[in-house]
Amino acid sequence: MAHEQHGNHEKHEQHEQHEQQDTHRHEGHARDGQASEGHHGHAHGDGHGHGTEIDWAAMAPHLEAQAELFMPLYEKALSWLGKEVTEPGLIVDAGSGPGVVSCLFAEVFPGARVMAVDGSGPLLERARARAGRLGHGDRFGTLVGELPGALDELEYPADLIWAGRSLHHLGDQRAALAAFAERLAPGGTLAVMEGGLPSRFLPRDLGFGRPGLEARLDALETEWFAQMRADLPGVVEEAEDWAVLLSAAGLKHARSRSFLLDLPAPASDRARAYIADYFGRLRDNFGDTLDPGDRAVLDRLLDPKDPASVHRRQDVFVLAAHSVHTAVKPV
Repeated sequence: MAHEQHGNHEKHEQHEQHEQQDTHRHEGHARDGQASEGHHGHAHGDGHGHGTEIDWAAMAPHLEAQAELFMPLYEKALSWLGKEVTEPGLIVDAGSGPGVVSCLFAEVFPGARVMAVDGSGPLLERARARAGRLGHGDRFGTLVGELPGALDELEYPADLIWAGRSLHHLGDQRAALAAFAERLAPGGTLAVMEGGLPSRFLPRDLGFGRPGLEARLDALETEWFAQMRADLPGVVEEAEDWAVLLSAAGLKHARSRSFLLDLPAPASDRARAYIADYFGRLRDNFGDTLDPGDRAVLDRLLDPKDPASVHRRQDVFVLAAHSVHTAVKPV
């Protein structure tokens, strides 16, 4: 494989701090994200409003908190990738957000240079700061620009391109995958995190309100996601058969695997804070589309003084599954 062809990391240093004109769309994690982060790859309560415009920079603290909470899932995914991708010289995180996962790549692959690519300059500033704090700054670069075109600015092909819940923010996913594949070195791997299962935080029956709250919220998120996709420029409807799409991009050996995050009850304070933020965003963002009874339930769940709230009840947990799809560029 060609993962050892780019060991000259000094050349990759030329990418450091390379930025184009900042743009207003972050093509990724909620992306961290992705992270999502939810059944379309991330929970759409992650700052997604009742409309479909997303203020990614304003979401930075939430994106970071989410990715940090989901770190065990990402660690499993990167360990799996590491069995296929050996000694990569350049790793590109396409749609990196604030760089939590980008920095994990730097940790898991200590010989690699990591390039975080995103449409939001403020999020990339946070990524650089995080890399510096963790001691990865000397082999960590950033690139501001819209995906997939921003990858044309890379001076060297990548041994691994990771698109963690960023692809579904691009109108033409098939064309984006082809563009990603173009930027791979021969033998390089493209890894796409998309899909999985809806995240769960609560028992089906809370002891008040109508059972099945999260399933009804899932339905609202599904409608939001469909509208978000429909509103994207150049949107192309596509069956999301990732093996077929990766093969159409000229890649081989497509495979998929899902990774579980299981944080059982009682939840930690950090998990409770994330869950409260998650449900608070859903309550605020879905507005009048929420069933009045479900809104009343959410109000109780979010009231720190209520013993039945997510802040105090002992049956709150985090259970999520995200899927990763990979393929390799022929040598």
